[in-house]
Amino acid sequence: MTRSLFGTDGVRGRTNTHPMTAELAMRLAAAAGRFFRRDQQEHRVVIGKDTRLSGYMLENALTAGFTSTGMNVFLLGPVPTPAVGFLTRSMRADVGVMISASHNPAEDNGIKFFGPDGFKLSDDAETEIERLMEAGVSLAHPQRIGRAKRIDDSGSRYVEYVKTTFPRQFRLDGLRIVVDCANGAAHRVGPSILWELGADVIPVGTSPNGLNINDKCGSTHPDLAAAKVLETRADVGLCLDGDADRLILIDQNGQRVDGDQIMGLIASRWKEDGRLAGDTLVTTVMSNLGLERFLESRGIAIERTKVGDRYVVERMRQGGFNLGGEQSGHIVMTDHATTGDGLVAALQVLAAMVETGARASDLLRVFTPIPQVLHNVRYASGTEPLDRDSVRQAIADGEKKLGTSGRLLIRKSGTEPLIRVMGEAEDQDTLHSVLDTICRAVEHTN
Repeated sequence: MTRSLFGTDGVRGRTNTHPMTAELAMRLAAAAGRFFRRDQQEHRVVIGKDTRLSGYMLENALTAGFTSTGMNVFLLGPVPTPAVGFLTRSMRADVGVMISASHNPAEDNGIKFFGPDGFKLSDDAETEIERLMEAGVSLAHPQRIGRAKRIDDSGSRYVEYVKTTFPRQFRLDGLRIVVDCANGAAHRVGPSILWELGADVIPVGTSPNGLNINDKCGSTHPDLAAAKVLETRADVGLCLDGDADRLILIDQNGQRVDGDQIMGLIASRWKEDGRLAGDTLVTTVMSNLGLERFLESRGIAIERTKVGDRYVVERMRQGGFNLGGEQSGHIVMTDHATTGDGLVAALQVLAAMVETGARASDLLRVFTPIPQVLHNVRYASGTEPLDRDSVRQAIADGEKKLGTSGRLLIRKSGTEPLIRVMGEAEDQDTLHSVLDTICRAVEHTN
């Protein structure tokens, strides 16, 4: 059976449109409940969400589905995605659920599942849940219907945990930090963590109204934080996304720093300290060629996976590696968390600033990126542009032109009907010519 609901990061879509409806969420939860409830003992599920208006609807629907199969539900309220992974393990739950569409706009939403170990479910587990949902599940006896309870201190538990990942001998005294919480799940915990560690905190994107999550703020719109850094003469800016599992930084000059530079910094420091498992960083095919060359010069291997932090984590677990991530800002440190955690990653960078006394601009430019260009080309539903001979020929011709001085990555989006056409090369004229040719070939298939 092939999966039709689950994408690269759970089930996601436009709210009140298939598959992101209350009816489907309830059926999905019932199937997940049946999948995880294998005996007559007490079974638990924790459910977190970000600040989208539709979170209330989906939270109630999921609760109904889980309790109908005898699962007891613990409602965490608005918390970051990594908090769900942490609390799933901490509360000895059988499954965790995060209601979020991450960096997408407010009208979208999504449902992500975590296993009892706090890690996202495998493709096989998601396929089985889909099968159960299609087949229909038997409901619990009336006397065994589950209960639901709200956990009021879930945010505080997560705050205390995140602080334990910051070196105990350090404080953030004297650092002025802008933190943009994207009007999302970290709007309370993010500023609290930094303030409790001693920073002078300047929060933005901390007034969610259900409709403004990721709206001209956060990791996908870092201009707001950059302007605030310059206005307040801050030392650094932290940009989270709606569910706070990714991080983009702003240096004191207002310049953006992506996940590749953050991973390069952490990997090189961990290598020096003997903390980098296998002397290897796991990242995706999207990470810059400049990062790969920098790591090789430091004796650090790089392993690339498909796009999606879940595939990064799978490879990390298979190889016993403890550091991985994506250019988009998912930084995964399995010594500390089971998924990308923007706040834990930020504390690693801040610890380096405290220890070295270096400015953000000096510390965070660890390599010179190879120029990278990305185009998104929309295609008509039902077509498969990458199977067309004309597109394949354009890609082959492009690879021949770039040779060893660059690389191409052409792939379908996992969440939208887009072909992502990415290329890297030092010769920009040749790169743009190659990418334009491929984009036109894709467009002509519509």
